[in-house]
Amino acid sequence: MQRIRLRYTKRGRLRFTSHRDFQRAFERALRRSEVPMAYSAGFTPHPKVSYANAAPTGTGSEAEFLEIALTEARDPDTLRALLDASMPDGLDVVDAVEARTSGLADRLTASVWEMRLDGVAAEDAEKAVVAFMDAETVEVQRRAKNGVRTFDARAAVVDLQALDPQPDRSGDRPCAILRLVVRHVTPAVRPDDVLSGLRAVADLTPPVPAAVTRLAQGLFDEESGTVTDPLAPDREAAQAVTTADPAAAATAPEGAGSA
Repeated sequence: MQRIRLRYTKRGRLRFTSHRDFQRAFERALRRSEVPMAYSAGFTPHPKVSYANAAPTGTGSEAEFLEIALTEARDPDTLRALLDASMPDGLDVVDAVEARTSGLADRLTASVWEMRLDGVAAEDAEKAVVAFMDAETVEVQRRAKNGVRTFDARAAVVDLQALDPQPDRSGDRPCAILRLVVRHVTPAVRPDDVLSGLRAVADLTPPVPAAVTRLAQGLFDEESGTVTDPLAPDREAAQAVTTADPAAAATAPEGAGSA
């Protein structure tokens, strides 16, 4: 069984696609592309697709990941192109590697987010960011199935910065851009929780909903302070096999690649 790991995006209006909607669109793309999928056993077999840490509905993303299991070997780049052509514009399959290491989900430990706050002056956003980062704890509330939950939104935030605005539309309305690096903890701290925290510590309330996009997710490198590409270990493993024995490059190690 060959396993392929894919990175895909949610862009433009497709950021409002729910995870279930994406699953349906992706399974249709698998059928259109005639991908030789492996299926689960039981009364209702389904294609073996493992989704990892999907972004919330309403947020854009440049870094969503999944893994598929195939019954026949396929070239990852060719497979990526076929699937991308079968997906709606905005749900774009942008990268593919053969799984040659284990634990993709274990390498998704942090995310980089960009939050566009239309109607917020850059200097106001900067003051709110300083207040948030200087706080030891920032308690926020989120409505859950069992009622309202209170938790600390500050501890998971590695970095939060107000960037110089770069307007991409006409008009004189101010716009603040925030860059957020947050660890994946339990309970998960999402961008909207950080925005609630900014409102709590500095009364920062955008007049319109923020436009939020995940720019990256992967392992957080403590030394560099960056979030690394989670597919890099598979590329490096494939390159090592190719260098050592080109004839073995087409076959992944048995059992590799569980997400």
